[in-house]
Amino acid sequence: MALITCNYYSEVLGLSTSLTAILPQQTLTQIGMSNKSSGTKHKTLYLLHGLSDDHTIWLRRTSVERYVAELGIAVIMPQVHRSFYSDMVHGGAYWSFLTEELPAIARSFFPLSAAREDNFVAGLSMGGYGAFKWALSNPECFAAAGSLSGVLDIVKYSKENVDDAKKRTLELVFGDEPLAGTTHDLLHLLDTTSGNGQSKPALYQCCGTEDYLYDHNASFRVACADKPDYCLTYEEGPGDHNWAYWDQQIQSFLKWLKLS
Repeated sequence: MALITCNYYSEVLGLSTSLTAILPQQTLTQIGMSNKSSGTKHKTLYLLHGLSDDHTIWLRRTSVERYVAELGIAVIMPQVHRSFYSDMVHGGAYWSFLTEELPAIARSFFPLSAAREDNFVAGLSMGGYGAFKWALSNPECFAAAGSLSGVLDIVKYSKENVDDAKKRTLELVFGDEPLAGTTHDLLHLLDTTSGNGQSKPALYQCCGTEDYLYDHNASFRVACADKPDYCLTYEEGPGDHNWAYWDQQIQSFLKWLKLS
């Protein structure tokens, strides 16, 4: 695999930012690794970070580079700060950056496939929210999406278990706007996109039973069960809101994708 940290300018954000990319490389003599590459435009996983993290965190806390080596898939990990993958009321236009600029600029830098069947998105916590928000809002872009301990009920999250720092973050992102029934509300997105005739990405959702977001994940799972055009794979088991759980579950997600 090739590991690249890319510093570049974002026209949408109006500032310099960074992403980390893992690119497939076919190797025959590398000890302890079996790397695979198609030699053409790569299938791509956009892998999103959580609230307190950045574009380097998946590499620093998991062995994701090793996990994808045999799959021949590229991984793009962007930096979005504490934006909740949204166009902030007081801050950057991170939703526009994520959904419009990032894929285009990543494909201009690297040989990545633009085909829907070759693209996937996943994330943890805030990144799980971003992944499902992107997949539900733009189903034409992805074959599958994954949420690991995601903030999947943003309305409930905004009212419960929110300390002063998180409250300030939500105010900067969403302002005073009620979140229920908006495009920020994943449960509302499920209601408004179900039955519209569009092909839906397959969804993978997991959450630890000791996680403080467990009830929030249950809300999404129940809501999705009423939507026959959404195919949701749900997994739960012992685990908290931490990297021991996410390191395990990103492996489960990659196996679920059935890329090998």
